[in-house]
Amino acid sequence: MKDESEDKLNAEGDDVDTNPSKPTRRQFLKGLTTGTVALGALTQSGCAPAVPALKTKGATATTTVCPFCGVGCGQVVSTRGGKVIHIEGDPGHPISEGTLCSKGAAGIQVVNNSRRLQKVLYRKPNGAKWEEKSWDWAFERIAARVKETRDKTFQTTVDGRVANRTEAIACLGGSALDNEEAYPLAKFMRALGLVYLEHQARL
Repeated sequence: MKDESEDKLNAEGDDVDTNPSKPTRRQFLKGLTTGTVALGALTQSGCAPAVPALKTKGATATTTVCPFCGVGCGQVVSTRGGKVIHIEGDPGHPISEGTLCSKGAAGIQVVNNSRRLQKVLYRKPNGAKWEEKSWDWAFERIAARVKETRDKTFQTTVDGRVANRTEAIACLGGSALDNEEAYPLAKFMRALGLVYLEHQARL
């Protein structure tokens, strides 16, 4: 009976798929998805939102040490046209391995800040206002004061023993100093006869 009814429907042309190669809804959606993915992979416009341009493209990268605490985390400073445009952690640094705290990550705000002092300010003893001075004036002033203080307080002997020291001047190193900078600084201070040498990382 079933075969006879099917033959009858075929003969009358009712409910017959005249286009057997017509894709199903599932096949249509599958082909549409595959084509969209392929088109996006082949065109730059399809990848642009996922891969934005690097802000450091064409910039000069310089490694340095974070100037804040005594940990001494490594930083990579990117500059372009003589201006700092980005600061991030140095992944090759043995201490921080690319990580930075909130202060180190915001270090660019210290550099690019309208309130940052870029000139020497000097206030006379018992003075009420600050005066702008040149760096050359400051260097000469510091050297003269160091020599004057050392000459007045230098001790060649103490209790009959050779000392060659001064206890009126102290040196405090900063966390931004690496070993190559800290070594000659300590040698220079000891050549002046200083005995009070300290470093920020030890405080």
